[in-house]
Amino acid sequence: MPRYTPITPDLLADTVARRVLDSGERQLVAVDGADAARPLEFARLAADRIRTDGRPAELVSLRDFVRPASLRMEFGRDETAYRTGWFDFAALRREVLDPLRAQGRWLPALWDETADRSARARTRQADPGTILFVAGPMLLGRGLRFDLTVRLDLSASALGRRTPAADAWTVPALLAHDREHTEQPDFFLRWDHPDRPALRTGT
Repeated sequence: MPRYTPITPDLLADTVARRVLDSGERQLVAVDGADAARPLEFARLAADRIRTDGRPAELVSLRDFVRPASLRMEFGRDETAYRTGWFDFAALRREVLDPLRAQGRWLPALWDETADRSARARTRQADPGTILFVAGPMLLGRGLRFDLTVRLDLSASALGRRTPAADAWTVPALLAHDREHTEQPDFFLRWDHPDRPALRTGT
């Protein structure tokens, strides 16, 4: 059985920061978690720790890489559509991950989900040593190349409880994705109680 150690979000942020600060190179960090786990909040906390140490840190939300509504809703509120057609993972790779590694540049947002139009964001040049966090659901198990991965895991009951009623249809899709992919994160957290998570430390 896996072993877990209690940890605070602040200590976790410090631990993640220390890992990526060991390298002077630009780094890509995934914070994988359902919207109900608020992965962007933790990514922001860790990025703040890194900035305190004098390194540049930036954030990308997967919500800014959704597909247009006409494509997302083509099959209605469908589990398969949410897993395969809701987020533009190919664009994330093309506009963020690959260019950051190759040219030191990245696009902060592709699509404005609320207005359902292009985000009209400009490509940014990353400072030397930038740590870029990408936060959102279902990042693991897609062959995306990150230097460090953090998984904020919610049990089925917590996921159902903390997901708004309007988005409850996404819960089966999230659970199915978690069951079917085998990629192991560098940090796996039980996140049912975000104020007192537990870090997996062994098997």
